[in-house]
Amino acid sequence: MTVTDAAKTGIVPVSLDHIPGHKGLPFFGDTLEFLKDPFAFHQRRMERYGPVYRVQIFGGQSVALQGADALEMVLMDRQKNFGSRDGWQVLRQLFPDGLMLRDFDDHRQHRRVMQVAFKPQPMKDYLIRLNDGIAKTLDVWQPSSRFEFYPAIKELTLNLGASAFLGLDMGDTDAARLNQAFVDEVAASVSVIRRPWPGTKMGRGVKARAFLLEYFRDLIPARRAGDADDMFSQFCRAESEDGRMFSDQEIIDHMNFLLMAAHDTTTAALTTMIWALAKHPDWQAAVREEVAALDEDALDYGAMDRLDLTERVFKEALRLRPPVPFLPRYALRPFEFGGYEIPGETRISVSPGLVAMSPEIWTDPTAFDPDRFTDNRAEDRRHRFAWSPFGGGAHKCIGMHFATMQVRAFVLQFLQRFEVALSDGYQTRWQAIPIPKPRDGLPIILKRL
Repeated sequence: MTVTDAAKTGIVPVSLDHIPGHKGLPFFGDTLEFLKDPFAFHQRRMERYGPVYRVQIFGGQSVALQGADALEMVLMDRQKNFGSRDGWQVLRQLFPDGLMLRDFDDHRQHRRVMQVAFKPQPMKDYLIRLNDGIAKTLDVWQPSSRFEFYPAIKELTLNLGASAFLGLDMGDTDAARLNQAFVDEVAASVSVIRRPWPGTKMGRGVKARAFLLEYFRDLIPARRAGDADDMFSQFCRAESEDGRMFSDQEIIDHMNFLLMAAHDTTTAALTTMIWALAKHPDWQAAVREEVAALDEDALDYGAMDRLDLTERVFKEALRLRPPVPFLPRYALRPFEFGGYEIPGETRISVSPGLVAMSPEIWTDPTAFDPDRFTDNRAEDRRHRFAWSPFGGGAHKCIGMHFATMQVRAFVLQFLQRFEVALSDGYQTRWQAIPIPKPRDGLPIILKRL
């Protein structure tokens, strides 16, 4: 049996019985308990078994490796032993050849070509689109005693992605269909039923993928022949060192994954950040003072490094709720960790989210405290992987700087126009996976300044 065959079938060719843990319920394994509260699920198992244990979710067994040392070993992957493609089995039907599902030399070659779209000049061009789109949207947001922030910011980030990534006009009539397609793809990624049967989440996700791929395919000829500066157009014209261009299918797969990842993860980060600022008005006032000191209506590319406090608040929001709290991989060969021999052809997982809440690294980890990122405290430097919401190693998020730029651009304009608060006694409930989001849409009190 090949590694790929094993990943597809969920069959682990070597026994994991020597690793502590249990298989859970028949058929479902631990899936239902995991989906109910992933963090509590892993906390209970760490307390019972220690930092190495086996679980059975989404139809197959895997070994969880917890702690910052595990993150460093797996994400740096100096021996090229931990494959991302077969690790992310839950995404294989939906994003089979996106950048995150490529490995080793293949991944490196594709990433190198894609980097052209994230160089300074393209980033400056994207920022113009971001600033314009944010301004137009905030002009129509109205004060309210119950403004549901999550769906509003989700719509905005999709529109911004359509503008910067695809070169479409803000408010294009295709936006609603694109948005629903991405929603369906993400929902399908954690569907308990893994076959695309009609009426199931997976069925809707596969149908959404087909729509998006056809949508992107129709755009390619004109983008290859043109000179537009959006990301999609740059992928259409990008060449490798030997002069090879991406095929139509490669462009489509990369855009499908990148647009989903960029729009959903940035939505999650901004939602957490605004929730925290609404809950902590002193921090909100301090960030507003910082952005006001720039004396700019919109973010200038050269001024981003002057938003030090804004960055610390953003980092703390990502620490509290990283957009991707769990990272799966597939061990190609046997290795050792925590006193256990882990066999080859085994799924494993590590967790930036659990490390970000470790009391061994962070002071009072459940508290919102952006000052933990100041130079004099530097809690994030206590371990190389203490803070890693963007992953690390070869697969570190290629759009990290774009996401940070988008967040700063939004916060600058938003806090110059609005003040946010939470209703007395308000408590929100968060869905942790596949991407963190408030179950109630995060109703805030929105006041115009």
